[in-house]
Amino acid sequence: MTESNDVFHPSRPLYRYVVLAVAGLLTFGSYFAYDSIGAISTLLIAALKTDRESISTLYSMYSIAAIASVLAGGILIDRIGTRRASLVFSALLTFGAVIVAFAPNIYVAYFGRLVFGAGSESLIVAQNAILARWFRGKELAMSFGVTLMISRLGTLFSFNIEALIGNRYGYLSALWVAAALCVVSLLGNLVYFVLDKRGERALGLKEVEAGDKIVFSDIKKFHASFWYVALLCVTFYSAIFPFTALSTDFFNEKWKLPLSSAPEGAGLLYAAVYDFLHMFTTAPGTTSIIIFASMCLAPFAGRVVDKVGRRASLMMAGSLLMIPAYLTMAFTTVPPYLPMIVLGAAFVLVPAAMWPAVPLVVEKDRVGTAFGLMTMIQNIGLALFPWLNGKLRDATHDYQASLVMFATLGACGLLFAVLLWKSDRTAGRVLEKPGEEAAA
Repeated sequence: MTESNDVFHPSRPLYRYVVLAVAGLLTFGSYFAYDSIGAISTLLIAALKTDRESISTLYSMYSIAAIASVLAGGILIDRIGTRRASLVFSALLTFGAVIVAFAPNIYVAYFGRLVFGAGSESLIVAQNAILARWFRGKELAMSFGVTLMISRLGTLFSFNIEALIGNRYGYLSALWVAAALCVVSLLGNLVYFVLDKRGERALGLKEVEAGDKIVFSDIKKFHASFWYVALLCVTFYSAIFPFTALSTDFFNEKWKLPLSSAPEGAGLLYAAVYDFLHMFTTAPGTTSIIIFASMCLAPFAGRVVDKVGRRASLMMAGSLLMIPAYLTMAFTTVPPYLPMIVLGAAFVLVPAAMWPAVPLVVEKDRVGTAFGLMTMIQNIGLALFPWLNGKLRDATHDYQASLVMFATLGACGLLFAVLLWKSDRTAGRVLEKPGEEAAA
């Protein structure tokens, strides 16, 4: 068979789709391991003889490492190429997950999460460069949607499986499953290495620069609209991810939702499938509603935003939804799946409108700096608020103070969205226009 007739030649769609599947697998393990801490938080508190502040600090350690990796990751990709750099990042995060699984105390676990965060966030930058290398035009947006869906499956499975494993076989087993899935992602990266090397030879693929890379001289040239988007970004994600980090414990404590609803004596696989299909009845499943909504609806939301515009208006709507959702959970006994569905809607609307808004409010040659700076600012919030969430919980022995804090962050996000909307009006309402019209 000649190369031109080879169905698995790098020029064929099948080859690109396999590359896409493998690229999505790169971050599946890291997404699973990231939230495994929150999924088994009650078990970790008992086993490590610690408190919720310490468990929350495990998330903060990840984000502290991520702040530095935004600077270093893009530079390494440009120096040694995406293929080699992605292997370094995969190995680093896998090593970090193994350290956490081995950790005899909370301090070793802190170190493991630092190592894990340094590799994980940089791998996301490398993943973006991989997609830009292999996909163009409309296929690029599709590829981002597919990889995000695969990654978020890792989070969804983490919340719905880790507690089940931990309760049956102990917290160490749950942590080792997370580490094992990071190894699977590392093996997927090795497969990508081979596929990409073959594709480079056959197609003459060019290296793509890492997009999220900060050029400090560009920062002072950003318009006010960018800063409003960046501030909305940090308040929004600081209200979502630190909440989900300890919400399983919250739902279990306040509403007495079980960690698993599977019939007693059921096999692990059957129990996992049963819990997934009955997610509204378990504490981990209720936590994962936000992620499930994003995974299913985010690709469609992106298309809607591109078609109708209204980016600033959608950011206002999403931020507004967060306020009653958190206050309802804080001060009422309304079934938690209802406010969580509202939060899920916010988690679909805001990112779908926010990230595509960045290229519209900064100059083309500064987009990489804008995304890198937003990611850094976002991780500053994600370093602070998980720790503060845990500290408030331990100090008050309740979650009301934390939920008021998250509602306040939603209010701040609404304020920044309104300021963005007003700033956009003076700039010709670019953010409110449909995709092609806004880019013109």
